[in-house]
Amino acid sequence: METFDYVIVGAGSAGSVLTNRLSEDAGTSICVLEAGPSDWHPYIHLPAGFIKTFHMKSVNWAYQQEPGPWTGGRSIYAPRGKTLGGSSSINGHIYNRGQRQDFDTWAQLGNRGWGYSDVLPYFKRMERREGEGDDAYRGRDGSLTVTTMEWKDRLCEAFMAGAMSLGIPRNHDYNGAIQEGVSYAQRTIKNGLRVSAATAFLHPARKRANVHVRTHAHATNIIFEGKRAVGVRYLKGGRGGTPVEVRANKEVILAGGTYNSPQLLQLSGVGSPELLQSLGIEVRHALSGVGEGLQDHYAPRTVARVKNIRTINELRQGWHLWVEALKWATTRQGLLSLSPTMVYCFWHSGETTESSDLQLTFTPASYKEGVQGQLEDEPGMTVASWQQRPESRGYVRARSADPFDAPIIQTNYLTAELDRRVIVAGMKLARRLLRSSPLSPYYAYEDFPGPGVETDDEFLMAATQRGTTTFHPGCTCRMGPADSTWAVVDDQLRVHGLDGLRVIDASIMPRMISANLNASTMMIADKASDLIRGKSAPEPVIVGTVA
Repeated sequence: METFDYVIVGAGSAGSVLTNRLSEDAGTSICVLEAGPSDWHPYIHLPAGFIKTFHMKSVNWAYQQEPGPWTGGRSIYAPRGKTLGGSSSINGHIYNRGQRQDFDTWAQLGNRGWGYSDVLPYFKRMERREGEGDDAYRGRDGSLTVTTMEWKDRLCEAFMAGAMSLGIPRNHDYNGAIQEGVSYAQRTIKNGLRVSAATAFLHPARKRANVHVRTHAHATNIIFEGKRAVGVRYLKGGRGGTPVEVRANKEVILAGGTYNSPQLLQLSGVGSPELLQSLGIEVRHALSGVGEGLQDHYAPRTVARVKNIRTINELRQGWHLWVEALKWATTRQGLLSLSPTMVYCFWHSGETTESSDLQLTFTPASYKEGVQGQLEDEPGMTVASWQQRPESRGYVRARSADPFDAPIIQTNYLTAELDRRVIVAGMKLARRLLRSSPLSPYYAYEDFPGPGVETDDEFLMAATQRGTTTFHPGCTCRMGPADSTWAVVDDQLRVHGLDGLRVIDASIMPRMISANLNASTMMIADKASDLIRGKSAPEPVIVGTVA
């Protein structure tokens, strides 16, 4: 049995950043357990490879959600990264921080040091921004390269012109002073290759003698002595593999993500007593909030057929694809260097909304049955629209005492009435954008939800039929005061009532943010590394508000 100072479960976005920062102290030893393989596969590093890793079970947990009351009886696919870099190795590369009020709300819920001015220095510290941006908000010297989409497209330009014709301004930096507006997407791609958390943080850290990364190591439970976490058991090679124990002198850190971290706590006897007893798991520590509060962004995708121009649907077929492959091999540009989303638009669902509560994305392509990952043969363009700060909450619960059983994932999309109103407003805006005058030379007709859909109830029905996850799950081990009924960790990310155990990943978010989650997940880990090491936080960055 080996002993390290820290045992980190999960080598994804959070685990990679944590390993890098903690290993800066040469006298500190770190063991990282990753259930999946190394990130060697070429599809991980080729930006367009996301369309393959989307369903590749060797690097993807490939979970399924439970049917919800507003998903038309459908079980929605929920991919999650299962390799070094985690979901940052299979996602759509997007870099989006969110709005200042997201983090100020975290602080208002009783989490000291998590307001916007507190977390902005960590966003800046991690980032190597190449391109436009005010240095009051953007970092230039970090390890994570952030670029803006370089591939200019007539459909994308027409979409942005259409947004501006509707009063939505052009905003070249939605990660700056204000999010609202339309622009090409910012993403973690450099020289035509993905920049995952593993390439930016974990692999440099692995060059240090104090870092020990173990792949194919499926954690089965946390080892406790009384109320203190002292290690982790895992099976080397997965189900049927060799049982191994590793001990932690200082802390066990769960960085498995929104689905896996609460499941591992529950398997280890930490969670709702009723749930644990129903599964035959001994209750070690009653903590009712574990796995509860799941939130995600739910997006129906409005699809229009295209005329008078080629879309990505055609460019990825036949000899066109060979041309694009050659272009990427020689210049690292072209179709294979692209992200699934090319244009971002942030706007309001109504005139009284104080900040952008809608996020819309545009792609000059369309997907089979509205599902990303399978392009259609005929030309199309797609606008996905979703509510940025949903009210609906679900849960993640262990399905059984078997650590290899996928957890029960119930997101409860659209159960809150506000969410249904906002999602309909988003679909209506998507239709107006696609029918805008600048797009008219290319717009043939609306394929989904279709011209027969006009009333709010009809839009809502369409949303239940074809909406999907945007792959942004959070909030299942929420950060909050000990006297709350829902909190799992405190504002130091220590599990309430236990010693030597922290959760550090997107699951600790107390409320959903107005963004894709990868940027903030890495920020959380960067800030947590200072908390763990007892280092003083950077001075808060006070920036002016925007009228």
